Amino acid sequence: MPIDFRNTNTVWASVLAETLQRLGLTTAVICPGSRSAPLTIAFAQNKKIETIPILDERSASFFALGIAKKSYLPTALICTSGTAAANFYPAIIEARESRIPLLIFTADRPPELRDCHAGQAIDQVKIYGNYPNWQAELAIPSASTGMLDYLRQTIVYAWERSQFPTPGPVHLNIPFRDPLVPVPDIAVEALETEFNPEDFFAGLEPIFGGESSTPPSPPLLSGGEGSTMQQWQKCSKGIIIAGVAQPQFAEKYCSAIGLISKSLNWPVLAEGLSPVRNYAQLNPYLISTYDLILRNRELADKLTPEIAIQIGDLPTSKELRNWLDKTKPKCYIIDPSHHNFDPLHGKTIHLRTSVEHLATNLATILTLVPPLIKGESTLVPPLIKGGLGGDRAPATTNISPQIPALTNGESTQIPPLSKGGLGGVLTSPSNEYLQLWRNTEIQVRQTIDQKISAINNIIEPKVSCLLSQILPPATPIFIANSMPVRDVEFFWKPNHLEIKPFVNRGANGIDGTLSTALGVAHRNQSSIMLTGDLTLLHDTNGFLIKNKFVGHLTIILINNNGGGIFEMLPVAKFDPPFEEFFATPQQINFAQLCATYGVEHEIIDDWEQFKQKLSFLPSSGIRVLELPTERRADAKWRQDNLSKFAKDL
Repeated sequence: MPIDFRNTNTVWASVLAETLQRLGLTTAVICPGSRSAPLTIAFAQNKKIETIPILDERSASFFALGIAKKSYLPTALICTSGTAAANFYPAIIEARESRIPLLIFTADRPPELRDCHAGQAIDQVKIYGNYPNWQAELAIPSASTGMLDYLRQTIVYAWERSQFPTPGPVHLNIPFRDPLVPVPDIAVEALETEFNPEDFFAGLEPIFGGESSTPPSPPLLSGGEGSTMQQWQKCSKGIIIAGVAQPQFAEKYCSAIGLISKSLNWPVLAEGLSPVRNYAQLNPYLISTYDLILRNRELADKLTPEIAIQIGDLPTSKELRNWLDKTKPKCYIIDPSHHNFDPLHGKTIHLRTSVEHLATNLATILTLVPPLIKGESTLVPPLIKGGLGGDRAPATTNISPQIPALTNGESTQIPPLSKGGLGGVLTSPSNEYLQLWRNTEIQVRQTIDQKISAINNIIEPKVSCLLSQILPPATPIFIANSMPVRDVEFFWKPNHLEIKPFVNRGANGIDGTLSTALGVAHRNQSSIMLTGDLTLLHDTNGFLIKNKFVGHLTIILINNNGGGIFEMLPVAKFDPPFEEFFATPQQINFAQLCATYGVEHEIIDDWEQFKQKLSFLPSSGIRVLELPTERRADAKWRQDNLSKFAKDL
């Protein structure tokens, strides 16, 4: 029997857990505490929900966040009353800003035990401010039929609001009166004979977000005279910006971007934290070195765009943001959520649709719109077997000899929908603007490769470049904030490895990094975490998850004894107080720290050893591969080289 009729609290909590299980909940993360005992017992007894106990609330909340990032399903998060709930706050902020579904259940004292120093009672109603998608306080538990109906339907609504219209956190504050433990109540036990669970839960079915929640195509894509699509087709100086993204179906996402790029003959400026760089075969006009290219002011002026299609969040690059702010192209932002993705406040139109939906409409419209420019064909073959697009004949085919043949030893056709892709055939670039981008990308990429391959000592920038080439296919990698995300943007090389990047770029904090990475890796393919020393130290309680963790995580620890990102900022010139108050070196022996938690640790002191350790990943456990580096030397290398890679072009 899924419902526990021992007393009112057990009925209430078990109805809550059973409702969620029937809606599709698979995982609940629970922190220990007394007031939440009814919830803990109910979830622990539900055998269809994986229930994971974690001591530290902040670590638990980020672990739940990581699981939700990987699964694209809401994860339940439960704690007792008092300051325990406050420790969830950073993860809830990140969930809101990065659009990750979480269900937060905070147990609370009943109203009569609030504001009277009853102990472990704080004001928990709306404790998370405006960050939840929705929040409410449940009624005091009752075993009456009407109140159980209310509970069930409130939980259904909470589940829905965690996913629609935009994924994010939902908070329910749940007061409980004593008894908090399942001591029998004869009056409640008698109700069991009157309760019909199949009738009570009738009609409850799993409710999931994902593709089913893709909104319809916006009216701007109507194909009429003066439409958005015609403006795009007429523009020969357009760019597509593929920003930070963690799509559920990465191949289909990258295929859609590739189709739009090839249909318009526009380059794709792809952030290193986007999967686009890891599906390079689907995006022949991929530009990965834009940050370095734009440091050449003369080139940056020549590459001024008229239109920019921004997909999701802007990339991390400050150079790109400053360039867009200066050049002010007309910008179209593609994302189905209700969020504002325009920090530059430019000439921006938000198209509230997915890039996959946009690609479908673009292919359809191009079959209907007559040629717009004399001598240029806009033909795209009709949809065949669910695929999209085809061969758009270019006006000219005089591609620069510096651009390698697109069919040299590899297929450039986008896979059909049945394989998660969007069908289509490559076109050739037909304008000088695109050729300039592609020629520059090839030259800068060659310069970077030559410079980095000549580095023999352990240096931070080389780590990201190597990882993009040596990881096993489809490896999930969680990339920490501060310098790691920036080095990935600078140096992550386009590849065909289908690596899956994960990040906490909603609020860009270092909170809970280890715990989030463990959540991503839990019951997943063997995974990687790339982090600096301070970020790892900020969340060492995450190692307490070790005994409940199922899977493998390799932590690549760049230990430069301090905050390397601050070395790149103007404040580094002011010491004191720079070293003590900004760099904040900690002098931690990580071998001893790992031994405390029973985590494997190894110092990496040459690149061959590094490659060998990552060529094959273990299937279980946690290990730390520590790369000691010199913080100031790493910063100086970047300062000396970043502006030079495109200097002589």
